[in-house]
Formats: sequence, C-alpha cells, structure tokens
Amino acid sequence: MDPFELRWDDDLLLAPPSSADVDVVTAACQDPEIQRNTLVPAPYTREDAEEFVDGYARDSWARSSPIWAIYQRMDAAEARGWAFRGVVGLDGVEDGSGEIGFWLAPEARGRGVAHRAVGLCLDAGFGVVGLERVEWRAFVGNWASWRTVWRHGFRKEGEVRGLGVQRGQRRDQWIGTLLRDDPREPAQPWDGPR
Repeated sequence: MDPFELRWDDDLLLAPPSSADVDVVTAACQDPEIQRNTLVPAPYTREDAEEFVDGYARDSWARSSPIWAIYQRMDAAEARGWAFRGVVGLDGVEDGSGEIGFWLAPEARGRGVAHRAVGLCLDAGFGVVGLERVEWRAFVGNWASWRTVWRHGFRKEGEVRGLGVQRGQRRDQWIGTLLRDDPREPAQPWDGPR
C-alpha cells in the first residue's frame, strides 16, 4: 500500500511519520499516561523513536497496516505550520480486519484531536484499506481511549484477563469492535466516569 494523507478541514492532518518527528515522539513518550496505557518501551529513548518512525511505522505501509502521525495546525500565537500531536493507525490488517491504536501527546488532549483522528482512520480503514471489522483493545481503566472509540460506535464486548502483555507483564484488557455497517455513534450508554 502506498502511503497517503488524510485531512480534517484545514486543522488536522494525518500523514506518515517522518524522521523530523523523532525528537517530538521521544519527548511525547516520556509522558506517564502514554507509558501506562501503551506498549512503548519504558524508559523511552531517542533510539526507540528512531526505530518506530524509520522502521516500524515506515514498514507498516508495506504490510497494509497504515500508521499516521497526527498533526494539528498551529495557532497564530504558536507559529505557522503543523505541530505533531500523536499517532493513529491500524495494526495486523488481515482478512478484512485490523486493530486500531492511537496515543496523543499531553498538549493535544481534551481538544477533540483523538476523536477526529480516529474518525479519519476509520474512514480510511473501511474505505481505502477495505476493512469489514475494526477491533479496539485497551488496558482496563483507560477511560480516555474507551470514550474516543465509544463515540464512534464501538461496542465494548468484554474484559479479558491477561490479554495484553506490556513490558513482559500480562495485563487485563477491554476489547471492542466496530463493523463497517455499524452506525458511527454511541451504540450503548456511557459506562465510565463522568
């Protein structure tokens, strides 16, 4: 699959990560929330970011499992151009199914960035990539991740003991799915903290 970009109006851009992102990825992955809720190494080094950006993310397109960097238009007070805000992608794409994953740098949270980026990723997944089903997993207690996919119509289908392995330790995970023809709105009442 050839890499491609996605846009939400003129405010959000999803594009393949580039070597220019290595330092901002390194800085973002120092965040305790990212380390607690994802599979990134801890401690996270610049070499880890280089391996992710120049290896895993670049190779993801050859596996038809695209990974995008999330960029947001910088406001006039900051500067001109685009600022790196996080990552979103589809992993393990096979037989019409893939798993969505995403994380945001702390400064991007609470601004609708994850909601829009996940929406663009799902549109591409069910469109260009040709998926019939998208799976979501998160470590139990990651309410921010659940809220993001819940808003897009995912159904939380269970809590599986020891499903995830994070840095050699098994952890319980939530699992949910969204099918191509499911409505892209909450499918069940919100079950988390208000």
